[in-house]
Amino acid sequence: MEKVLVTGASGFIALHCVQQLLDQGYSVRGTVRNHKKGQEVIEAMRNYSAQPDNLEIVETDLLKDDGWDEAVQGCDYVLHLASPFILEEPDNEDDLIQPAVQGSLRVLKSCTGKSVKKVIMTSSFAAIGYGHDKEIYDEADWSITDCLNIGAYAKSKTYAEKASWDYVAKLSDEEKFDFTVINPVAVTGPMLSRDIGTSNSMFIKFCDGSMPACPRIHIGFVDVRDVAKAHLFAMKSDTTNGERIIVSQKEMFFVEMSLILKNAGFKKAPTREIPDFLVRIMALFVKELGGLKRSLGRTVFADKSKAKNLFNWEYISAEDSAIETAEQLVSMGLIKKT
Repeated sequence: MEKVLVTGASGFIALHCVQQLLDQGYSVRGTVRNHKKGQEVIEAMRNYSAQPDNLEIVETDLLKDDGWDEAVQGCDYVLHLASPFILEEPDNEDDLIQPAVQGSLRVLKSCTGKSVKKVIMTSSFAAIGYGHDKEIYDEADWSITDCLNIGAYAKSKTYAEKASWDYVAKLSDEEKFDFTVINPVAVTGPMLSRDIGTSNSMFIKFCDGSMPACPRIHIGFVDVRDVAKAHLFAMKSDTTNGERIIVSQKEMFFVEMSLILKNAGFKKAPTREIPDFLVRIMALFVKELGGLKRSLGRTVFADKSKAKNLFNWEYISAEDSAIETAEQLVSMGLIKKT
């Protein structure tokens, strides 16, 4: 039985990777920050996986060397998903950037010269789609980290991914392992724990009446099950070696997504847009808007051709994913369908 290490195993996307790996017959070792997070992973797999007994949990810290060599030991593959993601801008951008960069390098260094055949790293479309005067982005693009419209999260993903590619490129033939990066857009879909995911938290604001109108933001959406599936496909397929792969189902404005929810019975979902200047003023007082104001008015599309040529399945639609997410938030008691 092949063994897969999943870093940040308690995260929204990572839990789906763990579930799919277990259900496909792999042995999984998951890393978490603390015992409580580990128990969340174990409970989620007991509830959602057919093979929960093939799961092992270890505690590690992205900012410390301790435990990473032991975590990687004996693993055939590594899915590196551990990295911070918050909507609001931190007071110090290094609070996001350093864990992302140093954590990724720690994982890769621990994989070097061991049994690991391949590493799949979760990056983001945020490492691709900022700083260029264009509408359509593909995997050859890199976000420009010194431009005015890029935030700490996008910087952290860009720096971490670039540092990882640089590290892998310098490995000797004896040290080398295959390497692929997955670059998803905003990830929605069902939750396997109380960790609802940062993108899913938008649906609470759409549906609970706290957002009377939508910021004029245009982004891509993709279901978490397809993102996890892309990780597993990349893990086993040689056709993905050395590739960045954008994973996106569909782009739309926030107000379009909100209308989908309103038509599905979520009556408090807004149907109007907030003028850009007002969002910028509000961002001075509402921290969550700080990370969104840089995207105001930008119409951004992802070139989906690489993933379409590689993957042999149809993505779950953004509309179906959104409605399923909102319905689950109702069942969790986080919003009401009124």
